[in-house]
Amino acid sequence: MVTAIYCSVRSPPETALNGSVSPDAFTTTSWRRAITTELDRRRAAKMAKTPLAPPLSSSRLALVALLSATSVFFLWKSRRRLRVLLSPYSSMNPPKPSPRGKIIYASATGTSRSLAGRLSDCLRSHGLAFDLVDPRHYEPEDLPKEALVLIVASTWEEGRPPPDAQFLARWLAESAADFRVGSLLLAKCRFAVFGVGSKSYGDSFNAAAKDFSKWMRALGASEMAPVWEGDVDSGDVDEVFELWSRRIVALLKGEDSKKESGHSGSTVESVGFDESDEEVEEEVLEPVVVDMEDIAGKAPSRRSSVALANGWENGVRDMVTPVIRVNLEKQGYKIIGSHSGVKLCRWTKSQLRGRGGCYKHSFYGIESHRCMEATPSLACANKCVFCWRHHTNPVGKSWRWKMDNPLEIVDVAIDEHTKMIKQMKGVPGVKPERLSEGLSPRHCALSLVGEPIMYPEINTLVDELHRRHISTFLVTNAQFPDRIKMLKPITQLYVSVDAATKDSLKAIDRPLFGDFWERFLDSLKALRDKEQRTVYRLTLVKGWNAEDVEAYANLLGIGKPGLVEIKGVTYCGSSATSKLTMDNVPWHSDVKAFSEALAMKSHGEYEVACEHAHSCCVLLAKVDKFKIKGEWYTWIDYERFHELVASGKSFKTEDYMAPTPSWAVYGAEEGGFDPDQSRYRKERRHGAASLQT
Repeated sequence: MVTAIYCSVRSPPETALNGSVSPDAFTTTSWRRAITTELDRRRAAKMAKTPLAPPLSSSRLALVALLSATSVFFLWKSRRRLRVLLSPYSSMNPPKPSPRGKIIYASATGTSRSLAGRLSDCLRSHGLAFDLVDPRHYEPEDLPKEALVLIVASTWEEGRPPPDAQFLARWLAESAADFRVGSLLLAKCRFAVFGVGSKSYGDSFNAAAKDFSKWMRALGASEMAPVWEGDVDSGDVDEVFELWSRRIVALLKGEDSKKESGHSGSTVESVGFDESDEEVEEEVLEPVVVDMEDIAGKAPSRRSSVALANGWENGVRDMVTPVIRVNLEKQGYKIIGSHSGVKLCRWTKSQLRGRGGCYKHSFYGIESHRCMEATPSLACANKCVFCWRHHTNPVGKSWRWKMDNPLEIVDVAIDEHTKMIKQMKGVPGVKPERLSEGLSPRHCALSLVGEPIMYPEINTLVDELHRRHISTFLVTNAQFPDRIKMLKPITQLYVSVDAATKDSLKAIDRPLFGDFWERFLDSLKALRDKEQRTVYRLTLVKGWNAEDVEAYANLLGIGKPGLVEIKGVTYCGSSATSKLTMDNVPWHSDVKAFSEALAMKSHGEYEVACEHAHSCCVLLAKVDKFKIKGEWYTWIDYERFHELVASGKSFKTEDYMAPTPSWAVYGAEEGGFDPDQSRYRKERRHGAASLQT
């Protein structure tokens, strides 16, 4: 029928319509109207002879709808690619390059954004016009218009770019993989990339920066210089970035005559764990524009005292670089040797003034004014979201640094601690007798920062502390189970249990190890085999881990700790490295509710024993071990502990327990505050009241 109609339309009017229309009256409009009338007549005649088809079943309608929706989706998905192919950006009609270059930063914690801002200022000072671009507000399809693009990219989880730059990264990746786009899309663009990452993450080190470079080159962009890589753990990102910035300026102004051919796999790396980076550190100090081959160690290295000043000696580097040292000293640390530190705790200062001790005083009977907070390893294998050091300490998965003598560490730690105690003399409220006692520390909290058991001579250091009648409270972050197994008796051994599930542990602790969960569980199992006092330390973060009571209860059965400390996270102010706010800080009532729920989940194995309201902290204790005839025995007989250690014989938790005072017991009116101390309540005024005098 279609063919017949087509032929009739092509035929003379009088033939096509079988004489039903007069040739004299035929016009273009009337011809079309006549054809329409004839088609309607024939359709009606056919329908009169043919019965109507039955309506479609619901299943057929659903199938038709599904196929239609699928077609629409794929048409929408390919819209961007079709726009690129048909856009005026094709090679037949290239766009006019933008007169201003772009500096695009992919930043997670603010480091890359800060570096990009410095680069912008540097280029402006040399008369080079560049716009600073947040990838969240940049349309990737504008890239073909760009003539110059500089990218400063951080690497986020699993080698991906930060969330704010993932749309741009996805667009580049999809375009580079799409054969319809071709390899000339960015042919008019020159670019360079600087990566900001942590070498401790292994293969994913600066993966995002390398991917940006790969995708840009695949789309035809010309790379001005191979990817330069900064390692935040080495502490010299600023110096390496400064050199890269100078190189970019020289290339843009045509002052660098050396041609960079293609993409080089040997990128500039800041000092990390590999000894091959030694030449990098030396050449970085060159005050003029330095060629990349020289920095990579292909030029003769200059052995000088400069290397020693930057932490290198006999091919082994210091853990604490000059930059890290400055950052930690600003926070009040006293750096000991090349990898240890000591700091005066606020509770030490408080009890020197008779204003109360920390929760360890309430739970275990330590004298806070005689407690030294230290660590033999400032490095850690995690980058926790609630880290109160704001990640200014180094990180690592194994010991790759110069190692100091453990006896010297103890000597210097005590010396530095007593110096800080002496500086409290004359401070209003400091009691002379407490000050005198504070000059002879009797406790050492090996929990200052970092991972103490990473230090290879940790047992020797602990032995020396015990020899001096200094008790030890050692905290490990549950990533080194083999090191936990080889530990000698500790007065009290902690494992940080920051989350109860694999996903939440990864989100909160941000561990370096790929097998972090297996290491975590093995660390709990290693704790179970210890005969001395063991503790799970839980840090509750609202919105992150404070709802996982059931999962935490399951972990109790793995490590079977004698004690469980549950503490609300401490808010340490805003930081580029942490997204926590005051909304994530639980009230003491929240901590109490969680503790009571966890005790109930243990089916009587644990009960709530103590609390310290000021620290927002609660203690659970194993009933069959610490509750004798209805009384709690969570305190420690320190003299008895030292006698047991000196005897060289094996001993257990029950051998050095002491009764808990009534004021420290859970539910007491004092809330864990020692009545022999003077309660000092700071007056806090907010808003308009703070302006009144």
